[in-house]
Amino acid sequence: MRIDRGRRVLSDWGSQHTLLSVFVGSYFGVRFAQVVVGPVVPAVVSSFGVSRGAVGTALTGMWVAYALSQLPSGVLADRLGEREVVLVALAATAVATVGLSASPGFLPFGVALVLLGVGAGIYYNPATALLSREFAAVGRAVGTHRVGGQVAGVAAPLAAAASVEYGWRAPLLVGPPLAVLAALLVLRFVAPTPPVRPTASVRDLFSPGDLAALLARPHTRYTTFAATLVEFVGLATMAFLPALLVGHHGLATRLANLLFAVLFAATALFQPLAGWLSDRLGRDETLALQASAGVLGYGALAAGSRLLVLPAVLLAGASMSATPVVQSRMIDGLAEADQGAGFGLFRTVYLLLGASATAVVGTASDVAGWTVAFGLLAAVLAGLLLSLLAVLAVGSRAA
Repeated sequence: MRIDRGRRVLSDWGSQHTLLSVFVGSYFGVRFAQVVVGPVVPAVVSSFGVSRGAVGTALTGMWVAYALSQLPSGVLADRLGEREVVLVALAATAVATVGLSASPGFLPFGVALVLLGVGAGIYYNPATALLSREFAAVGRAVGTHRVGGQVAGVAAPLAAAASVEYGWRAPLLVGPPLAVLAALLVLRFVAPTPPVRPTASVRDLFSPGDLAALLARPHTRYTTFAATLVEFVGLATMAFLPALLVGHHGLATRLANLLFAVLFAATALFQPLAGWLSDRLGRDETLALQASAGVLGYGALAAGSRLLVLPAVLLAGASMSATPVVQSRMIDGLAEADQGAGFGLFRTVYLLLGASATAVVGTASDVAGWTVAFGLLAAVLAGLLLSLLAVLAVGSRAA
């Protein structure tokens, strides 16, 4: 079996964790390029003379492209091997970030965001499939991998501070060398991976009947629903938390960016912890705890009290750490042969649905204000919590 071959190649602790470290660094480079856009949104609005809703719509375009890249990414990994697809993703991210930082107007800026979504979207599935095959504790491995993205969330606002003196393009220029460095590390430390289905035709890999059957499974349907709500809240937070802290709480830009970094620092801490807890306590139980934290955190952010800002940001970070748990829940229900296409399909659907967040929340903030916009996020997580409690109640009765 392929899993046995992989474990023979990476049989010792050092090799496994070198692999994990490389992918943590790669995800840092990919996610930095996306997250650094959020802190410069106010400057982009001012520079191009557009509304927050327009920028939110452009960001939605990035996340839609990111979502639509998931299934092709997983399928191509099955056909060509995970490492090769990861390298393509890193190269595409580097090219897109150069275009983003050099955009002469808002339309090219939006096009570059979409291209960035494609490049970043190709990365995650093959990296996660490879790690899930090499580590028995899937939740912890996925959670640790995602720490790279959260550390990028800490670094991006700090880099964005350069925009005060050097303009909003300066922090965006950090993205290309990070992606190139990540590609070099993958080339050096990650061995070529044999594809799962090297002889399958593209038509077979994209078989609508097989994909529909995967999506129709009860486990897949509910996990996709939960992931969509988690993603909706997370994308809106990444795009608009600094703007909320400035416009609704009256904080200085530098302090707002610092708290944005605190959010990602908290998420970096909570994600591996949440993955570890879900391996032991259970996926749904852990998700219910995180949704509860999010209801409190986003409710406090919507209220607008400065005294509650720091604990609210920490609670929001705990809530945003739900992604590795819900992804591990999905992996639990997939056979190895389904992990490329199945996991890619899962991510395509929930990311595509969740991508509406930036347009919805950006427009809500323009029309009804920040209290309504972030109150909506608290309501979304309240809906997730109620559904999880219902699932757990049904499970306990069945037991």
